[in-house]
Amino acid sequence: MSKITACPLDCYDACEIIYDDKIYPSKRGHTQGFLCPHMNHFEEQDFIKKPRYKGEEISLDEALDILKHIVKSTPKEKMLCYKGSGNFALMQEVVEHFFGSYGAVLTDGSLCDGAGEVGIIEGRGSNKNMPLSQIEKSEVVVIWGRNPHHTSSHLLPLLKNKTIIVIDPVKTDVAKMADLHIQIKPGGDIYLALLLTRFLHIEGSCDEECLERVASDFEDYYEFTQGIRIKAILESIGVGLGDIGDFLHFIKDKKVAIVVGVGVQRYRHGSDVLRAIDGFAVARGLFGKEGCGVAYLGNSKEGIDSPFDTKKAKKVSKVNVKFDDYESVFVYNANPLSQMPDSNTVKEEFSKVQNRIYFGLYENETSSASDLVIPAKPFFAKNDIRTSYSHNAMLDMPKIKDVDFGISEYDLAKFLCDEFGIELKSEEEYIKHFKNFSVTNIDGITEVEKREEIPYKEGFDTDDGEFLFLDELDIEINLDNDDDALFLITPKSKTSLNSQFNRQSCVFLHPSLGYKDNDEVIIYNDIGEVRLKVKNDDRLRSDCVLIYAGTPGINNLTPSYHSYLGKTAVYHDKKVKIKKV
Repeated sequence: MSKITACPLDCYDACEIIYDDKIYPSKRGHTQGFLCPHMNHFEEQDFIKKPRYKGEEISLDEALDILKHIVKSTPKEKMLCYKGSGNFALMQEVVEHFFGSYGAVLTDGSLCDGAGEVGIIEGRGSNKNMPLSQIEKSEVVVIWGRNPHHTSSHLLPLLKNKTIIVIDPVKTDVAKMADLHIQIKPGGDIYLALLLTRFLHIEGSCDEECLERVASDFEDYYEFTQGIRIKAILESIGVGLGDIGDFLHFIKDKKVAIVVGVGVQRYRHGSDVLRAIDGFAVARGLFGKEGCGVAYLGNSKEGIDSPFDTKKAKKVSKVNVKFDDYESVFVYNANPLSQMPDSNTVKEEFSKVQNRIYFGLYENETSSASDLVIPAKPFFAKNDIRTSYSHNAMLDMPKIKDVDFGISEYDLAKFLCDEFGIELKSEEEYIKHFKNFSVTNIDGITEVEKREEIPYKEGFDTDDGEFLFLDELDIEINLDNDDDALFLITPKSKTSLNSQFNRQSCVFLHPSLGYKDNDEVIIYNDIGEVRLKVKNDDRLRSDCVLIYAGTPGINNLTPSYHSYLGKTAVYHDKKVKIKKV
């Protein structure tokens, strides 16, 4: 008998799927009867099936006994639990419940979207999902720094028969089909958003009713945008006046959805980028209306109270935590030795930790460097429930198949809680707790209760209900190509998800840089270097170096400092140079 469940992968789509001896797509909702490449081949992946300790295979019982001994012998303040920041499912936090209740140190911050989220919250007062159903109702979709063919393929059918505008340094597949592609210089997004707002006002296309109702400070914001020198900035970001004119022409008197990717905020000033994009959307009157809005990574846990005890625990940043400050480190749902910035330093510090524990599905850099490796159960072999960054559904994930390896997050936490006298309710009680925040809609889809189908229809969630515009820009963004330095961009790959699945192993360069395919080059800066083979790609700007996220060694080049707001990794903040081997 087939069973309905949900995809566990950390991406925008969060699809409902069907399991009947193998994985099939659901025809219900946005999944529309097809699977993404990752889910289509999920069961072909090699899972970790045997626990090991210091290179030797052991039984699961032995692994749990070793874990218990490590926890018991480590001072609480010297025990770190490092969890990935993605939303795999709501029960994943149960392991942090044990470590937080026990008194160990947890992590916070983000390797992904945190700076942009902070900017959104500063302006709107909250970060609410713009449901896919609203994108479907739009007439114009602006794809700003996002590649749906790679990151959210179930968005593609919703673009049919719409005007498409793409803002991206790369001529992506969606850019090739777009009505307008603005091939902006990396880092220039904030200036483009400010200039679009300025020209929107100049041509008299602002939504005056919206401004009067929820943006009474707009005139001050417009004055702020006047501080930008138009000609100089357009030249520096690689955009022409014609692009601005075409953009405003295409969106005039239309329902517009702006779909934003995380790459635009991977800078120290990342929070300001999303706030400026939101500022343009407010001026155009795109919030609180059907088929309109700004879609980023919404807060997947909005409206849901966590039953797990993690708030009182001491926390350190997952962007630049010093692993060698701890005697024991427990890593789960993460691969920090690849994904954290400044990987060389991370690996060196991790090697000094006395007890390194990895709990997960796949082998990777972190599992290879760990002393104790405990295999996790895949999603179809345990009970869970999940929500989404891009829609309001709450999807049940019941156990649908037995496997003879691994342990679930709940069972691992229960073992530890029982051993150390920490209260833990039954798995059924926790799942029931989450389901209490849901309601079934008229289409039979279970959604998080009280989520707004049209976000911000009654105004913003600020103290006065009005949007709070950006009012200063005290940063200097280096958009010049000095000393042959090139912009580094690290988008998601079509074949991998972060450091999972089939990872890329090359660097993509514009042919005008003079390298041949398969030339071996060193990409370097003052942080580190990585040696890769060249693939020429004329979709790129000639001032860019593209290395897909998850490529081994990519984060040898990225800085360990945070964004100004949001404790977020700033993967695109440093330029790079190239030399041939």
